[in-house]
Amino acid sequence: MKKIVVTTALLAGVLSYAGGFRVSLQGVKQLAMAHTSAHAEDASVTFFNPAGMSFIPSKLSIAAGGFGAKTLVTYQNLSTLDSYETNNPIGTPLYAAVAYKIMDNISVGFNFSTPFGSTIEWPSDWAGKEIVQRLELKAFYFQPMVSFKLAPWMSVGGSYIYAKGSVNWDKAVTQLGGSLNLTDDKASGSGFGIGFYFQPNDKLDVSIAYRSPIDMEADKGVVSFNISPALYPSLHLDASGKDSFKATLPLVDEYTIGATYKITPKWMVSGDFNYSGWDQYNQLTLDFANATIGNQPTDPTILVSPKNFQSTQTWRVGTQYQINDMIAARAGYYYDESPYTDENFQAETPSFDSNVITAGLGLKFAKNFGVDVAGGIALPKSREVKNAYNNFYGQAKAKAYYFGLGLSYNAF
Repeated sequence: MKKIVVTTALLAGVLSYAGGFRVSLQGVKQLAMAHTSAHAEDASVTFFNPAGMSFIPSKLSIAAGGFGAKTLVTYQNLSTLDSYETNNPIGTPLYAAVAYKIMDNISVGFNFSTPFGSTIEWPSDWAGKEIVQRLELKAFYFQPMVSFKLAPWMSVGGSYIYAKGSVNWDKAVTQLGGSLNLTDDKASGSGFGIGFYFQPNDKLDVSIAYRSPIDMEADKGVVSFNISPALYPSLHLDASGKDSFKATLPLVDEYTIGATYKITPKWMVSGDFNYSGWDQYNQLTLDFANATIGNQPTDPTILVSPKNFQSTQTWRVGTQYQINDMIAARAGYYYDESPYTDENFQAETPSFDSNVITAGLGLKFAKNFGVDVAGGIALPKSREVKNAYNNFYGQAKAKAYYFGLGLSYNAF
């Protein structure tokens, strides 16, 4: 029987992070200003920099919000001109945060967010069906944190990060006349964040933050084959056509430097620089318990798939103008880099170099209660697909739209 090579697509979503791109939807106010980070008006700052809690103008601050994200990806084989389009549901990232000053110079907080997670659904008979048919990813971040105000103008903060992830993946296996599903809902890992926040005067905020690498561990994954039972013994599957697997996915570190400057009492501008060290992610190894579906000559139960990612930079700029005591208008722009080349294009988690335009409004209905709305449109550049490992060639295009609603309450 021909050896089965389960492609990189099987692995890329195992631990929810493997798309290699950050979903920048962790604060509605921040999204409206290109997802810039140097904003300490409420508890939403906690995701971006725990040190920012020290400069929230309230002893107790609560923030929460949600987003809708709609993406559409089109692939065309330039030789046959066959074209395929995804039918993705709307993604719904969420966040919630609380920050409390237990002393004038000590603040504690907690942030919950879903920075990674989406569903991509291609036609079941499309050209890349052996790479992916449907992939559902979910990720949850839980971050307790503390911040110390070292001086009236400076603070330092740290957070512990517990990450929980899941995947549900379908793909065709034409060599066996069927399909398989890869599932894991108990992948987890932990890391930390650290940051410094500066407010040297009433016009300038500066944020410097670092988020550590996280090794996401999948120890109880299940691969299920929908093929003829007569093939189970040759693949060393159990009587139900299943096997277990283990994998570790290294999640790379991220650095962010941001600043906000108030040009006038009503007008401010913000800028960010983000660096993600994706060059650490050059391959992914999946270790099956018994199934001989790997690609290593010395151990056919081990599958090693190349990723060959590269580090990315993102530049962001945003602005806010306070129209009156109740309404603030916001807008922003950022350029987002894909972490891989055309030769390493991943159909299961498509990524593009994108120009992203954002806008939104902030509404104050009471002195301490705010409502924020935001939207964004991504304008990805089309790319030539030349992935020789997956024997996948053609052209890919995409569109993406975002919208969000957030609430904040600075109690006292």
